[in-house]
Amino acid sequence: MNIEEFTKHLKSRGIELNGQQLDQFDRYFKVLVEWNEKMNLTAITDREEVYLKHFFDSVSAAFFLDFSKPLSLCDVGAGAGFPGIPLKICFPGIRITIVDSLKKRITFLHELAKELELQDVSFFHDRAETFAKKEEFREQFDLVTARAVARMSVLSELCLPLVKEGGRFVAFKAANAKEEMAAGEKAINLLGGKFTDIYSFELPLEHSERNIIVVEKVKKTPKKYPRKPGMPNKLPLE
Repeated sequence: MNIEEFTKHLKSRGIELNGQQLDQFDRYFKVLVEWNEKMNLTAITDREEVYLKHFFDSVSAAFFLDFSKPLSLCDVGAGAGFPGIPLKICFPGIRITIVDSLKKRITFLHELAKELELQDVSFFHDRAETFAKKEEFREQFDLVTARAVARMSVLSELCLPLVKEGGRFVAFKAANAKEEMAAGEKAINLLGGKFTDIYSFELPLEHSERNIIVVEKVKKTPKKYPRKPGMPNKLPLE
């Protein structure tokens, strides 16, 4: 996906980028590739693939949900900043908090935010299990996102404790999302969530399947969740 295709396909979804935003994406790509030589951030480094499989894919949640109003968003396990940073570039009014368990990735994100001159962004080196136990973060966010982190039964335990009542947890998935959703429904209900929507679409050009799963937070998460680091993955709530 070249820059013209990127701009055109986003515009067709109601997202128009100005020159500054396009420049931020360009600098994002350059910083990503530069840092990727020092540490493993992504296996995808071709410009057109990065724009399609990372940038466009990250913004896809905004095809179905409204990011134009002020929101507090926590991105769990964002790695090289996906989906949080592309969403922040497109919607500068949202407040972004990113938590990742690898300190080197957090260092990269700090440098990236400086390079892109992003405001209202915070980065935390922590495990999602311990981060969600902290009073200042627990059930504080309008939206919590996760992309390519774990299956739904695991993700729900890491993410739903951070969502405020009335807020939403949004999971980015490729194929087999409906099967994952069905397997994770018990965990979602236990953690105070309610499955509301699954939006399916194809990435342009390569036509691979993508799904945006939306879970609403309808009641508080029981205090014992999330369990100790490693437990959600080892013994999923299924």
